Amino acid sequence: MTRPVRDGAAVPTGADVLSRLLPRLAQWSARPWQLVRGAWRRSIQLRVITATLTLSVVVVSLLGITLSRQITDGLLQAQAEAAVADASAGIDSAQRSLDAAVDQAPAELRQTLVQIAETLAAGGSTSAATEPLYEIVVLGSEGAPTYRSRASSESVPADLRDRVSEEPRVFRTYTSINYVNGDSVPGLAVGGSITDPTGQDYELYYLFPLTEQQQTIDLVLTALATAGVLLVLLLCALAWLVARQVVTPVRMAARIAERFSAGRLSERMAVRGRDDLARLAMSFNQMAASLQHQIGQLEDLSRMQQQFVSDVSHELRTPLTTVRMAADVLYEARDDFDPVTERSIELLQAQLDRFEALLTDLLEISRFDAGAAALNAERFDVRDVVHKVIDAATPLAVQKGSDLLVDVPVEPVMAEVDARRIERIVRNLVVNAIEHGEGRDVRVRLATDDHAVAITVRDHGVGLKPGESSLVFHRFWRADPARARTTGGTGLGLSIALEDARLHGGWLQAWGEPGEGSQFRLTLPRVAGDDLRSSPLALVPDDVGDGAVDASGVGEPYRRLGPATESPSSPASPATADGEPTPSSADPAQEVSRHA
Repeated sequence: MTRPVRDGAAVPTGADVLSRLLPRLAQWSARPWQLVRGAWRRSIQLRVITATLTLSVVVVSLLGITLSRQITDGLLQAQAEAAVADASAGIDSAQRSLDAAVDQAPAELRQTLVQIAETLAAGGSTSAATEPLYEIVVLGSEGAPTYRSRASSESVPADLRDRVSEEPRVFRTYTSINYVNGDSVPGLAVGGSITDPTGQDYELYYLFPLTEQQQTIDLVLTALATAGVLLVLLLCALAWLVARQVVTPVRMAARIAERFSAGRLSERMAVRGRDDLARLAMSFNQMAASLQHQIGQLEDLSRMQQQFVSDVSHELRTPLTTVRMAADVLYEARDDFDPVTERSIELLQAQLDRFEALLTDLLEISRFDAGAAALNAERFDVRDVVHKVIDAATPLAVQKGSDLLVDVPVEPVMAEVDARRIERIVRNLVVNAIEHGEGRDVRVRLATDDHAVAITVRDHGVGLKPGESSLVFHRFWRADPARARTTGGTGLGLSIALEDARLHGGWLQAWGEPGEGSQFRLTLPRVAGDDLRSSPLALVPDDVGDGAVDASGVGEPYRRLGPATESPSSPASPATADGEPTPSSADPAQEVSRHA
């Protein structure tokens, strides 16, 4: 379709306007349904009232239909039986009158038939003030009306005429009585055949109006409908009242529980009466009081523990300094002693280094526990942190027989971080990878995107058993208690690293499989305070190929998702632990350096 151009710009056509309006109309039409669906999910009271209303309408409708049918059938059946009896008597009387006029001429017989019909019609008139009880219609053999009182011959149904002409019996059917003045009322048609002395057959019909019965039925239906509506409203009101009495305490308990979980431990439910809901409120209050007491005890114990660790760490500084000075003097003069004493001095020096590192870690842990740790974030190139850690860990890697492989981008990786804390995290991860790497290669990767920076440290050592990916961040936890700490670790490194990552608002996660090695991933926001949504690097190494995994949180164990969970639209992009696609490892903007 060619669009008209006006002032150099294309004028939108009706199809363009319609294509723009349709999504908005669909959104507007779906919004009320979304509101109703949300209210249905949130409110028990709404569901109870809706269920009660639905069941009440169904029950009342079935009951009303049954009663209306029984009442209608009863009224019409009684009227039909009376009408058939009156019509049968009239038809027999008309036949006897015709049999008595055997000596009359054909013209006189026709006049006699009209007189008989008038007599029968007069019998249906009770008084001038009321309508006749029935109307009389006499039809000839060819269908021409011989006599009719006030009703037209069209009031007689054709199927009734066929049955009357076929058998010498009285038949009835429901019809609509049409009067000559144009009125129409429901009625009952009863008819039979009569024969004059000449053998001419006639059809005699009684038309009984059912006006009174119809009015009675309408009155009954109106009464049933009114009673049904009132009954439904009453049941809904009862359901609302009962649901309110039950739901209100539950809602109150939910609000109190939310306040209690927010730290307002003195919140309690109001207890009214002695019913089941009152017992629930009492039990809830007892539980809240018990939890408040236990939480208070735990807080006091935690404060005492933190204060004890802090005090002991500070108090040990003075004697440690004195012992350190004496040990340094002995260490400097170790060549003057015999070999046994020299070895003892070297062991003393090494253990003092480890003891001093332990005190430093304990002081750092106490700061985190007390909430006194501060983040001094500055814009920094994370590549410098990685290279600094690698340079410092190279001698240890040479001693263990491992090669350090480093993949970092060529362009600067700028982020708002506390360089001292990030260096401590990376150094701890690299040293642990070298110690547990069994002399195999250790790979350190750095990647970034628009929102986050990620560092992974991969080793090919003993790996982690199922469930140990979260235990490694516990304080003083060791995968193999019998394994010696050749590097002098304190058992608090990963715990402090996890707290440093949380202080940045980042993630520190671990993956490992027995015999496949392990990989730790540190993810940090590029801007301090931003929320992380994904990581530039995968938690599962590329060389494993066991499918995607799901890590539920920072420092939490992961679970396998398996290859069946990969998106069919992008089978070549495995999902990371956070559901984001893994970038290709063959990035030309990566440089690889090898440190012996």
